Order: sequence, then structure tokens, then C-alpha cells
Amino acid sequence: MTTASLWRRALTVATVATAAIALSGCSILSQVTNGINDVVDPGPGTTQDIFSIEVGDCEAISPGEGEISATRTIDCAEPHETEIYAASYVADGEFPGDAFIEEQAINDCTAEFETFIGANYEDSIYDFSWYYPTAGTWAEGDREILCVVYDISGASITGSLQGVAK
Repeated sequence: MTTASLWRRALTVATVATAAIALSGCSILSQVTNGINDVVDPGPGTTQDIFSIEVGDCEAISPGEGEISATRTIDCAEPHETEIYAASYVADGEFPGDAFIEEQAINDCTAEFETFIGANYEDSIYDFSWYYPTAGTWAEGDREILCVVYDISGASITGSLQGVAK
């Protein structure tokens, strides 16, 4: 792993940590800035409630940062921005706070990354983000963290990234 890769990963983790504190609602942490709510012409895909997406879904556009209520899914064979590659769950109980959920998301998404992509996270050309429960969605029973993979260069993806080994 190169020094540039180490700095890139460190910067990504620092950015994610900072953003996690500021976000609310059913949220996603992301390096990509095209928000579903900012798009006048949403383009291809089907608008779906954020709670109906699941592992294997591909998103036509990246939802950006902040509270997310909907996304646009598309067949993974078509050009898309992200793919949901893993899910994990936070244990029931009192809302553990954003910092705890962020730590679990980093650990869980990193652990599943190599299995899904087929390459070590530090050596990959791809990066990840996640959807996560917030205090508001927690009160409604939301415990799911969804791991989202995307091309760090911002390039569109065609086909599933499962097993690409890059």
C-alpha cells in the first residue's frame, strides 16, 4: 500500500467521522455529492423509499449526504453510481448514538468489503459509505446499516462489483 493510499484512507475516515456527527434522519455518509433531492430530472431508475432497498440493489444516482428518504434504484447491468453490498444490524436497546453506529458501520462494512469486492479495501479502487439509523428512525425500529460501494473516482459503474477484485 502506498503512502498516498494511506493518506486517502485516513482522510476518508476523518471526513466520515466529521460528517457523522452533523447528519440526522435516515442518513448516508458519502463522498459523492449528487443528492436525490437536488436532481430536477432524476433520469433512469425507479424511486424507492429508503427503507425498501436491500443488498444487491444498485442506485442510479448517489444520494449525497444528509437525511435520505428516497433513492433511485436501477438494474445493475445499467450504468449506476453505487451498489448496496452488505447489511448489518445494531443491537436493540437505547439509541447508542451516532459515534457508536459509525464505528460499527466502519467495522462491519470494512469486514464485508473484501469478501464482496474480492480485493483488500486498502488496495481497492473502490470505496464505501453506509446508510444508518438515526435517533428519529431508531424510535421507529430502524436498526439496519447498509454498506454502499462506489468508484472513488466518481465514474459510473456498469454491472455488479461483486468479485471484481480491484
